[in-house]
Amino acid sequence: MHLARAAALVGLSLMIACTRFGAVYPSRPGASPGVPAADPVPSRIVAHVSMSAAALRASLDEVIPKTGTGDFTVLKSQRHYTWDRSPLELSFSQGRIVIDARIHTNVALPVGSLDFPMDLHVLAEPVVTPEYKVSMQSTDVKITSTDRRLIVADHVAGVFETVGAQVNAKLKDFSYDLRPTLEEAYARIAKPIELPIGETKGCAELRVLGVEAGPTILANGIEKDLAIIVAPSVTLPCGGGVTADAKLPPLANVPLVASGPFTVTIPIAARYEELTRAMSMAFTDGKLHFSTEFPELYLENPELYESQGQLVLKLHIAGPVHKFGIDTVLDGDLFLSGHIAVVDNELRIPDLEPTIETSNFLLSLKAMADGAKIRDQARAALRLDIGERLHAVRAKLSSDLTFAAPQGCFKGDVDKIEVTGAYPHGSYARVYVAVTARASATMPCVAPPPAE
Repeated sequence: MHLARAAALVGLSLMIACTRFGAVYPSRPGASPGVPAADPVPSRIVAHVSMSAAALRASLDEVIPKTGTGDFTVLKSQRHYTWDRSPLELSFSQGRIVIDARIHTNVALPVGSLDFPMDLHVLAEPVVTPEYKVSMQSTDVKITSTDRRLIVADHVAGVFETVGAQVNAKLKDFSYDLRPTLEEAYARIAKPIELPIGETKGCAELRVLGVEAGPTILANGIEKDLAIIVAPSVTLPCGGGVTADAKLPPLANVPLVASGPFTVTIPIAARYEELTRAMSMAFTDGKLHFSTEFPELYLENPELYESQGQLVLKLHIAGPVHKFGIDTVLDGDLFLSGHIAVVDNELRIPDLEPTIETSNFLLSLKAMADGAKIRDQARAALRLDIGERLHAVRAKLSSDLTFAAPQGCFKGDVDKIEVTGAYPHGSYARVYVAVTARASATMPCVAPPPAE
């Protein structure tokens, strides 16, 4: 027994008699070439656009002529007439808008004049053009009257046709421009979001690829879902962002745009230095004392890198050892490895364990229990809260996308920010963040309810 114990102490003394030992893990593999790549997948920011019946009626009332004139011949005698209409009445039927108005007509006679009533009835299909203008197609304009005197005049001179042509010409020229409000939203989306990443700043960019529009819904107004297609990514450091002459892409009408909340997935390509800095914050004055058996030993200088699909944590161990009759100073490197995972919006390495070489070393140091402490403390320290750092994204899709324009209001609401995945690469880790939100545009602005 005494001989065996003496042999163990001699072996331990031989291993740590020198003041330094080498790395107890194979050397670091060569770094993968290239820079961090975000590799974004296109996402859709869906906005529900609604134009109230009152706003549409007011716009049509401005376009459709309120008065008009004409001439017809009766018994080789020229007759001049004028007309004016009442305010428009607007309704909806079978995917078309219905416009009705009462028209008062006055015909000049050799002596005095005669008044005749007419009715205006219009059917039209509203569409949104690639230039973001609401216009009318398939228009059907009818002028009728129950007054037989005017029916005779129409038979002779085409009064109904003349008035109807004047109304139809103006109706075909009608357009309601949605571009100003949507251009403001586009400019805000295309502007990079500053994100704090370690000691520098990155930028989340939602590069606009196109705009799609779903079918038009008529329900006491015009409703339509617009999808702004973006390629989200994070650059480090910030790039140039949107240029001053960037223009809204032409609108593409498509059979379907998924309505309701949308999800934008943002890939973040972050270097391992970021995780390393986050871990260093758990150290006191750059050191982490872990052992009760060897209280003067400490860990410092954490460093992360990737090896064969795992993350490797390198720690420098140093400090004096005064026990078992040994009086020396340790100065070397330990290595732990594990797989990166996402737990409740945090990046962690939950299976972080010492490498076989490091475990053997700690065992030979009679510090296996302290090896478990090193592992647990490293797991606790090696956490990076991504969700906390994405508040700028929440502001981007909420307060930044809530504004009032001359035509209407745009509103954005963020419902959830979630880290959905993390994948290690040679020199960086790619993290995917999903932002679920809602957006809407109303024309004109809907006044908030009065305060109680």
